[in-house]
Amino acid sequence: MAEIQDMDQRNESSNMDLILLGLFPGIKHVHFLVSAILLIYAMALSINSMLILLIWVDSHLHTPMYFLLSQLALIDLTLISSTVPKMATDFFSGRRNISQVACGTQIFFFLTLGIAECILIALMAYDRYVAICNPLRYALIMSQRVCLQMVAISWAAGALISLTHTAYAMHFPICGSREISHFLCEVMAILKLVCEDISAYEKAVVMTSIVVLLVPLSFILSSYALIFLAIFHMQSSKGRNKALATCSSHLTVVSLYFGPAILVYMRPSSYHSPQLDQVLFMLGAILTPMLNPLIYSLRNKEVLCALKKVLGCCLTST
Repeated sequence: MAEIQDMDQRNESSNMDLILLGLFPGIKHVHFLVSAILLIYAMALSINSMLILLIWVDSHLHTPMYFLLSQLALIDLTLISSTVPKMATDFFSGRRNISQVACGTQIFFFLTLGIAECILIALMAYDRYVAICNPLRYALIMSQRVCLQMVAISWAAGALISLTHTAYAMHFPICGSREISHFLCEVMAILKLVCEDISAYEKAVVMTSIVVLLVPLSFILSSYALIFLAIFHMQSSKGRNKALATCSSHLTVVSLYFGPAILVYMRPSSYHSPQLDQVLFMLGAILTPMLNPLIYSLRNKEVLCALKKVLGCCLTST
């Protein structure tokens, strides 16, 4: 009798689960795409971990810019880990169900990390502005305490906004199909399953997107407008080239991250399609975490020197 009750409870809970349809349902040879994503994931783990390690062990990289860069690498590492392992497990096991608690947890972490990255990238632009436009006061303005406060603000704001949206989105009743046309639990995909009028909440999502995406982006663009004015007035061509290289790397990261995010969260719901949303999420949440450390490290002589130094120490010790 107890076994029958346990089975009934298990069946009831499984009926309440959501179903993730995975990467591009119906596409042929999807295993090649999954294999490519796993390769990207392995590269992102390796490169971001290496960048964090280099910044930690090399005293020449103990500066505000590299401290913030290490936090960006940590966010990227966590962001890609919040989606790819679950997606790969579902694909290889054939089990695509996810409980509502697990779905809400994934939404919370994904939004927290995404919002924290938006804010952190904006603060990194401020760091470059102070370094180039006000170099004599750089050490005073960008003190260790200020850098820690910047990181704390990024994580705390991300967690607070994410918690609000996760709790609100998950409280809506779901009726009819419980299938999510996505490889992860995501707010906009969940809202498509809701059987209530959510027009007011969709407006709230757009307003939050304006605050989280457009305000930081406007701040970044304003900072770089002032930075480029200062660069063009520099007398030293060496200093000008170094500043331009650093700024171009940062602006590349900005376009890679903000572009897909704006297209996902600031389009009207009527213009959303599962296929396009999956492509945008793959760009923003899977490809960008691998590209960010490459963009910063391959074009940065100080990071490359630190890498050569660490590799040299490893070779001599063996």
